Amino acid sequence: MDKFTQNYVDSFMAELVAKNPGEVEFHQAVREVVESVAPYVTENPYLMDLKILERMVEPERVILFRVPWTDDRGEIHINKGYRVQMNSAIGPYKGGIRFHSSVNLSILKFLAFEQTFKNSLTTLPMGGGKGGSDFSPRGKSDAEVMRFCQSFMTELQRHIGPDTDVPAGDIGVGGREIGFMFGQYKRLRDEFTGTLTGKGLGWGGSLIRPEATGYGVCYFAQNMLATQGKSFEGQTVLISGSGNVAQYAAQKATQLGGKVVSFSDSDGSIYDPEGIDAEKLAYVMELKNVRRGRIKEYVTKYPDAQYLEGQRPWNIPCDIALPCATQNEINKENAEALVKNGCYCVCEGANMPSTPEAIEVFQAAKLLYSPGKASNAGGVATSGLEMTQNSMRLKWTREEVDEQLHRIMNDIHDACIKYGTEEDGYINYVKGANIAGFIKVANAMVDQGLV
Repeated sequence: MDKFTQNYVDSFMAELVAKNPGEVEFHQAVREVVESVAPYVTENPYLMDLKILERMVEPERVILFRVPWTDDRGEIHINKGYRVQMNSAIGPYKGGIRFHSSVNLSILKFLAFEQTFKNSLTTLPMGGGKGGSDFSPRGKSDAEVMRFCQSFMTELQRHIGPDTDVPAGDIGVGGREIGFMFGQYKRLRDEFTGTLTGKGLGWGGSLIRPEATGYGVCYFAQNMLATQGKSFEGQTVLISGSGNVAQYAAQKATQLGGKVVSFSDSDGSIYDPEGIDAEKLAYVMELKNVRRGRIKEYVTKYPDAQYLEGQRPWNIPCDIALPCATQNEINKENAEALVKNGCYCVCEGANMPSTPEAIEVFQAAKLLYSPGKASNAGGVATSGLEMTQNSMRLKWTREEVDEQLHRIMNDIHDACIKYGTEEDGYINYVKGANIAGFIKVANAMVDQGLV
């Protein structure tokens, strides 16, 4: 990066931090993008004159509201509710709703910003948004979750719609929560529209949507591996998380010939050196999706496995790592351990799971490394396909949706190669994804004027 471009990055970030104090996750997400796209911006001065990047990092709208609800004992609780509507240059806002105690404005702005580029990469007409609450469904009854979701949607419904903003699920928001929110939306608005995605199959949902993020990660990783003449066949695969994304990444990686050996949750990780086959995965799905248990229960069922309390799985030797839990779960030390233990491919299923220092380690070692905005875009891509089916009042087959998903992930990989291949032949997927996503949004903003 030349001196002029570096000065542009430094001054841009200094101004952003000053205007958004304390929002460290948001700062981290923006810096990664700005460092990638700054050379393109400075080579096209009209983008600087029109302050496209400055407008892109400022949400079009931030909605903050209170969410009062009662527990089963009749006690009143108050949580914060949010919706960050980041950018609508290429379509209605689209992005998940997260229910987790860690949720704050910084995290949702980072997610909405990432979502803008991710949605752009899918080539579907979707803008970027994200929402949620500091409410945690963990330990709550179905009735408590329903009352919270109804209260949350009572306010949110004013700000969303099929052509305005189409939320989906995220951490803490699965089929149960989407169902409760959709029911309340329909009740209040007296309309049955595709305003939420991730719906039940019997009332507007799409086949493959639950599997889409996990499957998409593996389809993207397949393409990455193919650049080195490799595949999943016979490879040891580490997966973090044990929710929707992790489960279906494990399923697809196993179908493609890999041996998945780990899962995790916020309490710790399990390591099964024999591999987590279809039978064991079915147990994990029942444990997490039906009984809502903890991953440590796995070793009671399968005593040959180990439970690593309070630990992430990144010290376990592997060939391929698929982080599918949460942001910043891989730090510099974890990255160094992965490299030392033979990992040569890291394909992100979560949003920003690697710290900047970890990414530096991966890229210095010339690992195959893909950021989540590229490799986990399969989920929102299939949400976009669900929106299409809702608008058309049609339902596609499982094979049709899976074929579309596979094509989209291939196209995203091609875009990363186009914009991310460096002079020595190394594919910088971070640079490729950021530039490809940025160009489409920037061009739309230029075309639409100062809005």
